[in-house]
Amino acid sequence: MKSLGSIRRSFAPWSDPDAKPYIVFENVTKRFGDFTAVNNLSLSIFEREFFALLGASGCGKSTLLRMLAGFDEPTSGRILLDGQDLRGIPPYRRPVNMMFQSYALFPHMTVEANIAFGLKQDGMPKPEIEARVGEMLKLVKLEQFARRKPHQLSGGQRQRVALARSVAKRPKVLLLDEPLGALDKKLREETQFELMDLQQNLGLTFLVVTHDQEEAMTMADRIAILDKGEVMQVATPAEVYEAPSSRFVASFVGNVNMFEGTVAELDAGRARIAGNGMTIHADNVGNATAGSPVAFAIRPEKIKVTSRKPEDGKANVVEGEIYDIAYLGDMTVYHVRLPDGQVVKASSLNASRVADNPLSWNDRAWISFLPDAGVVLTR
Repeated sequence: MKSLGSIRRSFAPWSDPDAKPYIVFENVTKRFGDFTAVNNLSLSIFEREFFALLGASGCGKSTLLRMLAGFDEPTSGRILLDGQDLRGIPPYRRPVNMMFQSYALFPHMTVEANIAFGLKQDGMPKPEIEARVGEMLKLVKLEQFARRKPHQLSGGQRQRVALARSVAKRPKVLLLDEPLGALDKKLREETQFELMDLQQNLGLTFLVVTHDQEEAMTMADRIAILDKGEVMQVATPAEVYEAPSSRFVASFVGNVNMFEGTVAELDAGRARIAGNGMTIHADNVGNATAGSPVAFAIRPEKIKVTSRKPEDGKANVVEGEIYDIAYLGDMTVYHVRLPDGQVVKASSLNASRVADNPLSWNDRAWISFLPDAGVVLTR
């Protein structure tokens, strides 16, 4: 099997049949009155994993985090941490710490006092507290801001103080609820990489909740896509993007084109899909069967747009009309209307400053893509 995307680090305990999960949600259901926030959900997370729960608002991701932290109890099912059932254990006795989007810093305390607060509550000796606080300040690169108060810091600096306070007690698991939501785009992107480096340096298990797809794709070793309290897919970022398990996952993560049709022919792992006046030849057929309704999902960057008909006999080729164009600097996005009325999105990298044959609105154009460029979805 070909590798899907680049690998951030050589860390994949989920592929080892002998590896034991560190956190286990076992048939967990959580109801609030008549509303089911989490529905019979099972999920395994491994030690030292950077794991992301990704989904739209109301999908149950924050509820899972709160149950693991001890703020809510499951209606049914079990949550295990390092083999221990957490039911009935209060939040302050659980070896986890939670970092909220609001940061919840004490405004009257200095940076070092904020970081030291939890250590003092635990009764740690003063010399050890001072050493630990110094270690945390160095870790988040805030040594020169130790005596400042939160209102004297930027948003990114306050975020790092909250992070230092969260990891100062050295929890087994750090829970992060939309941790970068209050930062501007540029600072959020920088902080994503800082979080990744911090997690690997500390060797902790990070569980982050986010609705930001790019954030989850950048930071996480694996992502769980949630919808209506259920897990739709658990996989690495590359697998979620390149090999989505369903129409929902394909549509939720990134941009995608869906060609609906029926498997007219299936032979040696290849399919001929007929539908809406066009035929598609596909290699990645999954569990599709002859005669079954399917969708061929393909990302915009896998589709080429040309002013002339491609000569590649292996490619799927369809003629259409340029309906819209968006120039984004590094790339150009084309919307091409096909004869059946479907509008296909294709993106082209602007590798040079000047295009040889620039396409414009209402031009006739050809879209083409190889049989292995997309994936066949049966659900």
